[in-house]
Amino acid sequence: MEKSDQPVEEMKMLVGMEVEDEQSAAVDDEESSAVNSAADDSSFMDEFNRNCTLSTKQRIQGFAICFVAGLTCTFLSMLVFFNPIKFGIAFTLGNLLAIGSTAFLIGPKRQVAMMLDPVRIYATALYLASMIIALFCALYVHNKLLTLLAITLEFGALTWYSLSYIPFARSMVSRVLVSCFDTEF
Repeated sequence: MEKSDQPVEEMKMLVGMEVEDEQSAAVDDEESSAVNSAADDSSFMDEFNRNCTLSTKQRIQGFAICFVAGLTCTFLSMLVFFNPIKFGIAFTLGNLLAIGSTAFLIGPKRQVAMMLDPVRIYATALYLASMIIALFCALYVHNKLLTLLAITLEFGALTWYSLSYIPFARSMVSRVLVSCFDTEF
């Protein structure tokens, strides 16, 4: 019976859910001692996930708070639209909070694994790079035109990244854009 429950318990740990079984507590103690002896990056994430267990109610509350804070920052950035530096900072912070909110639902390890999935690795890299460029232009360069261009790039990268989670959405959007801008009659 222990062997049949172990994969379920491990899956709960991977997504950060609470494991309420005494046997899993003993397994956790054994794994944490093994984690301490093997100091690689994956063991750090396993240890982090074990220490960050949240109930379902806490996960939903964390998601809601983080997502609403992200949307609030994004919408408040529209108030300072004519000051591109403040706009860039607020817009990027809103995006980071909104994307980070999903880590409450699925766990940080799974979130990173999904972002680094071969299907969306380029979209993730483009999105993260565009956020860094936008913050760099806003905080260091202080150039309004470059900041607006970086925010435009960030918005496009966010759209492309979001479409990667919808099956066939990116190919459909690509076909529509090609047909709209096709100059042949």
